[in-house]
Parts: sequence; C-alpha cells; structure tokens
Amino acid sequence: MHDDAGVRAFDRLEAAARRRRAAGLVRTLRPRPAPSAAGPEAPLDLAGNDYLGMARHPEVTAAAAAAAHTWGAGATGSRLVTGSTALHADLEAALADFCGFESALVLASGYAANLAALTALGAPGALIVSDAGNHASLIDGCRLARAEVEVVPHRDVAAFAKALDGSAGPAFAVTDSVFSVDGDAAPLGALARACRAAGAALVVDDAHGLGVLGAQGRGAPAAAGLAGAEDVVATVTLSKSLGSQGGAVLGPARVIDHLVNEARPFIFDTGLAPPAAGAALAALRLLRGDPNLAGRVRANAALLHRCLTAAGLDATRPDAAVVSVRAPSAEAAVRWAADCRAAGVLVGCFRPPSVPDGVSRLRLTARADLTAEQVEDAVRRVVRAAPAGR
Repeated sequence: MHDDAGVRAFDRLEAAARRRRAAGLVRTLRPRPAPSAAGPEAPLDLAGNDYLGMARHPEVTAAAAAAAHTWGAGATGSRLVTGSTALHADLEAALADFCGFESALVLASGYAANLAALTALGAPGALIVSDAGNHASLIDGCRLARAEVEVVPHRDVAAFAKALDGSAGPAFAVTDSVFSVDGDAAPLGALARACRAAGAALVVDDAHGLGVLGAQGRGAPAAAGLAGAEDVVATVTLSKSLGSQGGAVLGPARVIDHLVNEARPFIFDTGLAPPAAGAALAALRLLRGDPNLAGRVRANAALLHRCLTAAGLDATRPDAAVVSVRAPSAEAAVRWAADCRAAGVLVGCFRPPSVPDGVSRLRLTARADLTAEQVEDAVRRVVRAAPAGR
C-alpha cells in the first residue's frame, strides 16, 4: 500500500489543467448578481435561455412559492416512491396536451430526459443513428444505451437513410430539433420519412423548439406535423422557454409506460422539485394564453441577425431563438465575451470541445420580452467590442 496513492491518482489533473490554460480553454464560474444588487445599469442578458421571459414572471414565481408551501422544497424521493405529486401529474398532462402527444413523463432535467429516452429505448441489437451536431446529453445517452451507434454528418438526411436501411433490429434516428450552437433546425419532415421507409422511430430533442416554433410555440414536432405520431418521441426541457427546471419525454403511452419501468435516470433519481413543477405549469398556462409569444422571440432573433450581419459580422441565420457569431480564435472569443460583459451585454462563449466543428463563437439568444431598441443597442455594443480582424 502506498501512502501517496491518492496524490498520484490525481497527477493527471494538473497536466490536463496546464493543457487547458495553454489552449485558452479554462472554464470559470461567474455567479450573476441578484437583480436588486445589479443596479440601474444591469447587463442585458443575451446569454441565457429564458426565451419567453418566464423565469421572473410574477405568476411563475408565485406558482413556485405556492408549490413550495404546499408540497415542500424537494420531492423527497424518486417518482416511484414519494416523489410524485398532483403537480407532476398535472404538468405531464398539460405538456402532452399542449405539444400534441399521447403521454408525457417529467424528470429532474432535460439532460436526464434524454438519457432516459435513449437508454430505455436502445438495447443490445438496436441501432441508433445520431446527428454529428447533437447535444452532449444525446451523445451521452447514445453511449449509455448499449446499442450500436452510428454518427452521421450534420443534417444529412441521405446519410440517415443509408444508415437506417436494412437494420435487422429496432432502429432510431436521433436529432436535436434546433441545434444549440448555431441555432439551425433539423429537417424533421424528411427525417421522419426516412425513418418510416426503414421501419425506424424518430427521437427529437426539442429543447430549443418548445415555446419558439410551431403554432403558439407548441414545438418543432408540431410544426412539422409529427406531434402525436406513433413513431415519434420528443424530449423537452422546462428550463428554457418555461423558465423553470426539469425535463420531460413525450410520446406514445406505451413508450412512456416502458420508461417508467425501465429508464434508470427516472427510476433511481429524485423527482423534480415541486416548486419547479409548479413554475413550469404556470409558464405553460401563460404560453397557451398568449399566442404571440413565440412569434416575438423569432422576430427578435431575426432582428439580431440583420443587425449583426449589417455590421459585417459572420452571424448564422436563426431558425429559432439562437444566433451565433464566429470568432477568430478561442482566445478572441473569450476576450470578446468579456468585453461585451464590460459593455453591459451578456453573451455566450462557445469554444472547443463544446463546438463540434472546432470553431469558436459567441452565442446570442433572443427573448420575447426585449424591445427592438434593446436588441439594436445590444448589437451596437457587441460590434464595438469585436476583436480586430474579425
């Protein structure tokens, strides 16, 4: 037995830290100030995912507080033991109805929802075909599913069709509806046709589509005419358009029943906290009651794109709420984001390995509660902070 065994076990961590510092890829936690402490010139947030401005909506926060008073701060256990409440059941029914699916299952995060769907549906002998641009939670779900996994080029329907063709066992195509780095949308209709030709199912992560795409923001599957289809499963997060926390899997009742009995991220995880469930349910009611919210997000995203490109920046055309702007390097992206913060605008900074193409960029997210004047002013600040030689 060696007294220094623990020290040697961690030696590689220092080497990894040195490599990150040399590459300019060190990540740092920066707590945001409470609104009361932010002062009159609080930074304009174009970095978060609160697309509809629900996170601080008084009806949403009141619902969270009421749920805490009624049910407690935490779920107290897994959903199959003590962690299910009437709020969870109401939220599942409301999500399924709004998004157009037969059934829904709420989990503690969108990440957990993706892990649950893929690990419960995938199995030895199954095939999962995954888009190269998919979110990390889908990638991890594929890795844990014990199925054969084939990664195909980004948004390449022909590659999906070729991979699915002739599969001997159950087969699934897996894709984000809107990709989180550049904000481009998957060709869901064409992917569904390729799946049906091969007898496969389609699994769609609609984290960035719910509340933004489709009539009233019912999501990308609804916009593509796929909601409620017997061969389509969708996952959503409650932490973006609904301003809360948690995730859900939507699909045919037999799929949801299978997840309740087989999905380890559901069975062995503590249930979603009641305040988060209450907040998400209130946000969903507000979304249902205002048919213009989703359109306002998309309009502000389009305005962001027009202003950025008019200023000569290389910005992606948004299919939903996300607009990205390419940076010359990882180091330039970090400096640019810091300079934007100093100028009063919060933006996302994406660098390797978070970006599948290795190209660093800033990511700006539109919100329904921003005015055109706020968007235009924010873009002027981003442009002024841009690195030379952009």
